[in-house]
Amino acid sequence: MTAEPGRRAELDLEGAGRVGTELVRLVRLIERTYAQHQTLHPDGVDRATYVLLVHLVDGGPHRSSALAEAVHSDPSTVSRQITQLVRIGLVRRVSDPADGRVVLLVATEEGERVLRENRRLRDDGIARMLAHWPAADREQFAQLLARFTTEFEQYKVARTPPGAAGRR
Repeated sequence: MTAEPGRRAELDLEGAGRVGTELVRLVRLIERTYAQHQTLHPDGVDRATYVLLVHLVDGGPHRSSALAEAVHSDPSTVSRQITQLVRIGLVRRVSDPADGRVVLLVATEEGERVLRENRRLRDDGIARMLAHWPAADREQFAQLLARFTTEFEQYKVARTPPGAAGRR
């Protein structure tokens, strides 16, 4: 149910509390699992730089400023993370063919391979974890999670002051 501002009594705060608690549990488990993955797999990259790699592989070349905007991060933070990705050979800087003065960030073949391998491991783990769920439950969960994520993005964007997207 959607409530107008000021009509707080209609909001399901108890249900929201349960969702919030489970989200905190999930995020903590994901963070712990991700840290373990990095130590066990040579292709593990930290989560923040992994997000940049995802955008460069899936979305193609980006200017650094556009990449920062896409990941809702500060340009100076993205610059440091890109430097790390360039240093380890997962991203390279190239001149924009349309304007040689502009530098584009591009995933290397190794960056694409690392992303594919990390996704394969992730997808395999999730598939094993949910294997005992009925197919209809897996599909409904995927749909509801996508819906929640979209709502979260829209809620966040609607409440972010202009120019504050990269600030934390």
